Amino acid sequence: MATKLFILSLATLPSAQAWGVLGHATVAYIAQNYVSPATATWAQGVLGDTSTSYLASIASWADTYRATTAGKFSAPFHFIDAEDSPPTSCNVDYARDCGSTGCSISAIANYTQRVGDGRLSAANTAEALKFLVHFLGDITQPLHDEAYEVGGNDISVTFQGYTDNLHADWDTYMPEVKAGTSSLANAQIWANALIAEIDSGTYKSQAASWIAGDTVDDVVTTATKWASDANAYVCTVVMPDGAAALQTADLYPTYYDSAIPTIEMQIAKGGYRLANWLDMIYTASVAKRSLPIRETLESRRDGYDFLPAPRPMSPAKLAREAAGYDCGHKH
Repeated sequence: MATKLFILSLATLPSAQAWGVLGHATVAYIAQNYVSPATATWAQGVLGDTSTSYLASIASWADTYRATTAGKFSAPFHFIDAEDSPPTSCNVDYARDCGSTGCSISAIANYTQRVGDGRLSAANTAEALKFLVHFLGDITQPLHDEAYEVGGNDISVTFQGYTDNLHADWDTYMPEVKAGTSSLANAQIWANALIAEIDSGTYKSQAASWIAGDTVDDVVTTATKWASDANAYVCTVVMPDGAAALQTADLYPTYYDSAIPTIEMQIAKGGYRLANWLDMIYTASVAKRSLPIRETLESRRDGYDFLPAPRPMSPAKLAREAAGYDCGHKH
């Protein structure tokens, strides 16, 4: 009965988003655990929130914002469409894959610069931080680094008896089967379990490699490395035998059991990297300046200066544009 009720609760959920509210809040709670005290104080000041959920409570703001008229410009920033060929070949090429309207990598580069720029208004600094908290979660979800079938949105599958799409299952439904509904309380519980794995469990020997070589001096290269790391799982875990193999039976429990360890590890990576990234921004930019100088004209919010050289739109980019840069998740 409990499982049946849980499945019915999924059917009433609104459109799912990258990692879902649960996943993003979990990434944020993990980051809160590892940021330095100075970084935490700075971030709380930027967000005007000294609560124990100061990052977790805004972790999904970017998904809500992109659905507004004002935030429509940010919709392409949640993913990069790697035009590779899974399951035969998985790879990310920034020049090839970042579209003319931007992508997760260009957005991370832009908002890393903006959040540390003392000339921005308080509102724009807060916006930049909220975007970063979200995008460093997005980039660890393998299907947010993949163009095939619009990042898996057009791969129809069955999960726990419901017809939906593969992207939605990775974003939301498989994480929620693992950790419960999308409440902050459940996210905190899941985060605590993953923190224990980082500190003394399965991930202890791996965690240092998750942030090795990361630098705010070359954000595009660093973020491309993160996207490439996640994209590799499209070939090995997400669809190792191709998309058609996922459409022959319900993905629960066999496929779910094979995928959930990667989902948990990627969420742990996202939180650990986010903490390190915010610490580096604070050390490199915030701690070194004296009184901030407020800008008179806003710098670009679209990250245009970080985009690769323009080129004709590929079929994958045209498909993403036709989809409205959104995920029409139904469960």
